[in-house]
Amino acid sequence: MSKALAEQLLGELSLEQLDLDIFRAHSNTQLGDRLFGGLVLGQALSALQRTVEEDRVCHSLHAYFLRPGRVNQPVIFHVDRIRDGKSFTTRRVKGVQNGEAIFSMDASFQVNEEGLSHQLPMADFPSPETLEEDRLVAARIPNLGERAIWMTRERPFELRSVHPIDQPPDGRDHQAVWVRFLAPVTASHSHQQLLAYASDMGLVSTASIPHRQRIARDTLQMASLDHALWFHAPFDICDWLLYYKESPVSHSARGMNRGLFYTRDGKLIASTMQEGLMRIIGDAS
Repeated sequence: MSKALAEQLLGELSLEQLDLDIFRAHSNTQLGDRLFGGLVLGQALSALQRTVEEDRVCHSLHAYFLRPGRVNQPVIFHVDRIRDGKSFTTRRVKGVQNGEAIFSMDASFQVNEEGLSHQLPMADFPSPETLEEDRLVAARIPNLGERAIWMTRERPFELRSVHPIDQPPDGRDHQAVWVRFLAPVTASHSHQQLLAYASDMGLVSTASIPHRQRIARDTLQMASLDHALWFHAPFDICDWLLYYKESPVSHSARGMNRGLFYTRDGKLIASTMQEGLMRIIGDAS
């Protein structure tokens, strides 16, 4: 079933072209009626890649989630060709449902160039083979209520958390999870689209971790406000990647989150940052 969902996700990232710079995307793989932000990110990147020369690879994107998107309604992506330079290409895209903008994103693409290189090292974490799949761990957690359906659902990615999800954070301010896509990927651009999708998995809730000892997760209203992602090096989304997430600050009913993606051999291949709404339910809206 997870492989089928992964193949279905690949189909949802393959957009229908309506005009030169206008694309239509569909979705039907989620619980609830709200579009998953990571899917919109991946679809928007797919639209932009269709307007850029093959030798130029996305190195950064900066997005805003403007309104909640609705599942089972198409999103129309309008691409604006901002600039085509000698080394860099810049694009802007707007996602629309029912005549209203739900999403906007700018992205930059670059031809391959050599240059200086350094990176933050990956911390020492257990290998994915020594960990259990998250949804199997969740199935043993008592008294989950309605959250059980969400936490034990089949996914297009396999997730294995370094810190067991059935144990409280106990003062921890970060989380780390191994992720891999569960279907073969043949198109080179699809790897970036799928990483954009994965970069939104569990990121917004990272800001709640330092507060879990006194505030239950289900007493918080949380929603992604923006999202930035930088690609540093090529990668294979079907191989295990370590996704390390932390929250440096929260304030004004907003939490800031950042994440790093590493390959198994410790190469840093992508970084992400996101600010999200983190409002205690019952506070002023």
